[in-house]
Amino acid sequence: MDVPARLRRWLTGPNADPSVRLRFYREVEGRPAGDPQVRSAARAVGRRGWAADLLSFQTRDGHWSTPGSTAWELYVPKYVATNWIAIVLGDLGVPASDRRIQRTARLILSRWSGPGGDLSGRSGEICVTGNAVRTLIRFGHLDHPAVRRSIDWIVRTQKSDGGWHCFPSRSGTLDGWEGLAALAEIPEGRRSEAVRRAIELGAEFYLDRHLMDEGSEPYAPWMRIHYPNHYYYDLLVGLRILTRLGYGSDARLRPALDWLRKKRSRDGTWALDAHHPDLEAERAGYRRSHVVFPIALEPLNEPSQWATVEALGVLARAGTARGR
Repeated sequence: MDVPARLRRWLTGPNADPSVRLRFYREVEGRPAGDPQVRSAARAVGRRGWAADLLSFQTRDGHWSTPGSTAWELYVPKYVATNWIAIVLGDLGVPASDRRIQRTARLILSRWSGPGGDLSGRSGEICVTGNAVRTLIRFGHLDHPAVRRSIDWIVRTQKSDGGWHCFPSRSGTLDGWEGLAALAEIPEGRRSEAVRRAIELGAEFYLDRHLMDEGSEPYAPWMRIHYPNHYYYDLLVGLRILTRLGYGSDARLRPALDWLRKKRSRDGTWALDAHHPDLEAERAGYRRSHVVFPIALEPLNEPSQWATVEALGVLARAGTARGR
């Protein structure tokens, strides 16, 4: 993929976060895992930059914010407790071999494994379980019994229309993206026939709706670029999942890809429109029962390394990138 030299330096130079540098080499330039620069960037994640900053607040037993012995203490307060920090660290690509990551993974597995042996627990919500599965796979625990049972749970709870929903419903919703995202983390060679079928149905659910067509009017929060996402959906989330699953050339992605190109600034970068939680989404229907404490890696409405490398990765996989 042809990226202007100035933009490439910004995303891979000494001032780039190691996680951005790693993602640029792997997803934009398509370098293999064994490439020397890929390996160097991977080693730096967790030692410097955003991930290192987050890990500096980790306690000795692997948690953040709230001590205790129950699953609830890993979840609240939003969004600075263990569950939420772990999701971000998984996104940033902290190596699974990192002992700090393994402490957190063991904590989640021990606290969240429910009576059925999976991670759905009492909540039974795809947003919670999908995030946990996606994160634990990234932390190297695909073969843990609780993760394997949770994958089966995700497949079983898929709606007949191919989507998922965090609340009781006969149909899925675009907001319920965590099920498909979790299944997408399973290496292709390790996917069972049931998982492959669930991915196909899930991808069709999103493609049939062009990643955005749900309801009588466009939903404004989906048209903003967020990070962290946690459980908030936007078009970049949908594009990331679908292009990573190999659907980048599907014509039904064109409206969302056009949206992404229009979001690009004249200098070739993308900006974050909102942090999580998106307060506009709150006014549009989300309700909070607890005080929340958002975390932010970068300022809003300025060139964002994270949003830019994510967008370039999408365009590279879709084969539609245009240099500036």
